[in-house]
Amino acid sequence: MRRSLVYLILGFSVSTCFANSSAIDHAPIGVMGDHFHKSGEFMLSIRYGHMSMKGNRLNGIAISDEDVKALPNPLSAIPPKLSIVPQKMTMTMAMIGGMYAPSDSVTLMLMSMFMSKDMDLNTYQPMMSRALIGSFSTSSSDISNVSLGALFKIYESHSNRWHGEITVDKSVGGIDKPDKVLTPMNMHIEMILPYGMQIGDKATRITGAITNVRHINNNWLVGGQAKAKHVIEHEAWYFGNTIEINSWVQHQLKRTLSVSARINFKYEDKISGRHSMITGPVQTANPENYGGKQIDVTLGVNVLAQIFSGEEDRIGLELVFPIEQDKYNLQMDSDYELILGYQKSF
Repeated sequence: MRRSLVYLILGFSVSTCFANSSAIDHAPIGVMGDHFHKSGEFMLSIRYGHMSMKGNRLNGIAISDEDVKALPNPLSAIPPKLSIVPQKMTMTMAMIGGMYAPSDSVTLMLMSMFMSKDMDLNTYQPMMSRALIGSFSTSSSDISNVSLGALFKIYESHSNRWHGEITVDKSVGGIDKPDKVLTPMNMHIEMILPYGMQIGDKATRITGAITNVRHINNNWLVGGQAKAKHVIEHEAWYFGNTIEINSWVQHQLKRTLSVSARINFKYEDKISGRHSMITGPVQTANPENYGGKQIDVTLGVNVLAQIFSGEEDRIGLELVFPIEQDKYNLQMDSDYELILGYQKSF
């Protein structure tokens, strides 16, 4: 009888602990570093992202292939005009990360990401009729970066919490990956891919962020995060510094299900430096054609489900759509992004 009573008490305690968690406890899955943990807690997370780009924009305005072909080639006089035009690009990302809290005030984070990029392009004659020669595809994949950081609790009450983040990120992906391209001379030649198709830039960055989450009531909350990423060490060329601001609202339909809407603003500097072997007559070979501002709107859902033993598993999904693209010079047009994530706490 006494043993049965102990089991009953333990079972009630565990069930109560699990029931205290809810789908609204975590931000939309596309927001990184949104929460800290209690002392001794550990969390494993896996995220998958798929981004699609189609067509091109010049200074934020949609532009046709014919208009792209009329633009000068700034990297060489031969050919004098851009002759290779990107059509479609997809990028997939797989991230695995862990969080551990040595105390109630500090949560440590470790993350690594694998990235794959694919691009379809058209090649045109360099002069005369500028007719289409043919199409080709390039691809690259590698581990892109590894990061180590910490979240620091600033303030926490029943309905409001603030925390900061400091993270060091190291790009480990290749910076000179080659592939075969179809040149305007109608030859297939292996060349070093342009910057946008490289997986990394070998730079070291430091990230600083501040996050606030405020519960309006039991079923509604709002959150905001400001994040800046700055290069502190680099090679001959590197992607620009970034500033990112997220603002979101979440509604809990029931304990195990919440929906969200988020607005994301991101600014990125142009590429600094240059790779001497990236000189093709294509927009992505020009460091000036990178960076700018973009605003996205996202719709998401968080679900709690008992997939594995222990605490409930958390699954998050977000769809991302651009509503404003003010990119520098000539760049591809962002289409959509899908983010899927799994989280498990111990």
